[in-house]
Amino acid sequence: MIKLLRNRLALSTVVTTLIILVVSVLLATVVVYFATNVVSTRVQEENLHLTKHHIWNNATATAGTVSYSQASLMVINTGGRDVVIDKLAVRGQECYWNDTATPKCVLYCTTTDPISGDMSYVYNFNVTGTNTVTLDSTAYSFSVASNDIVLKSGYTLLIYIVNPDSISVNDVGLTVSIGVYTAQAMYYREANVEAVTM
Repeated sequence: MIKLLRNRLALSTVVTTLIILVVSVLLATVVVYFATNVVSTRVQEENLHLTKHHIWNNATATAGTVSYSQASLMVINTGGRDVVIDKLAVRGQECYWNDTATPKCVLYCTTTDPISGDMSYVYNFNVTGTNTVTLDSTAYSFSVASNDIVLKSGYTLLIYIVNPDSISVNDVGLTVSIGVYTAQAMYYREANVEAVTM
């Protein structure tokens, strides 16, 4: 009789298993929530907005000239921290920061001005020095990149890529990708290749 009484007061195997199962599910939920929170917080710190992307091909220019093909892009750092852009790619091909022999280069300008106007094709870039491009009635000074580009939080980066690889007259009308790579992520846009007429 005493043995029966003890068994009634004790927890059954089913109840014990149920308690262990509920505790393990709660623990797993807390771990997943914490990991998601950490990852989403890190992603929110870096946020780039890409706009005004164009790719042009000038069929009337010769292949050795600066004005043969171009790409443009405006990058706005809307995140909470500074970003280092360590690679630009057009159609998956990495763009040279500065190769004056070809000539191929990346020209850039950083600003805090709001820019509403579109970026347009520039016929004669100086691939060895500073260039001036007028946007929204304001003259912006573009420098040739020699290394990775730092974009501070809240700043806008204007980019021209001179003679990106693998863009030819046969690409006019096709959709081509433009990629911006940082240490944390890759940002991607697509643009139709436009023909330039003199």
